[in-house]
Amino acid sequence: MLIIADERIPRQAKENLAHFGELLLFNTSGITYPAISGHPDIFFCCTPAGLVVAPNSPETVRRRLQELKIDFLKGDFPVGKKYPGTARFNAIVTENLLIHNLQHSDPAIFRACSSLQAVHVSQAYTRCNLIALGNHRFITSDNGIAKVLVENGFEVLYINPAGILLPGFAHGFIGGCCGIWEKQLIFTGNLSHFPEGDKIREFAGNYKIIELYDGPLVDGGSLVFVE
Repeated sequence: MLIIADERIPRQAKENLAHFGELLLFNTSGITYPAISGHPDIFFCCTPAGLVVAPNSPETVRRRLQELKIDFLKGDFPVGKKYPGTARFNAIVTENLLIHNLQHSDPAIFRACSSLQAVHVSQAYTRCNLIALGNHRFITSDNGIAKVLVENGFEVLYINPAGILLPGFAHGFIGGCCGIWEKQLIFTGNLSHFPEGDKIREFAGNYKIIELYDGPLVDGGSLVFVE
């Protein structure tokens, strides 16, 4: 298994993450603004048809995917320097759902998710703000996303993101500080350092929570797990 993570997440988090598989530390330069330049969820979207990869992602990353024989689809449009060009690949995809601002989704994501129910939200940084616990339960740090999902009959926990670290911003977002692998919620940080950590623990249900280091939650643009 390959794990793609921002190279700037804490050292202890990287060391612990490497126990799960091969760790690919991600970074870019000159493509988009620095705060998100190493965020995997800006450049990659996991779909049932394979990983959708931004066409201007580093060649070294695409070459490593090929070496590992990991199927991936090349996106149609590059990641841009400003919103919404920065959010084309920042969708949430579950077994049954595509959740994103559908006006800004890269067309390759639509092709990969053509059989799924599409749910439109205004927040195009959807993956940054949303954790999907299967197809029916969600944790989000965006009120607009929460409202749409509740209206569609889903169970939603809203989390105030204050306290999540993202250098250059007042705070980060809940989706950006975690990844999901085989019923495990893997956080770049310890929920004990987060004001609403107990709410997340309770809502997680049968998902096992793994905390990669003993410190505040860090928004590194999600952890991407690929087989």
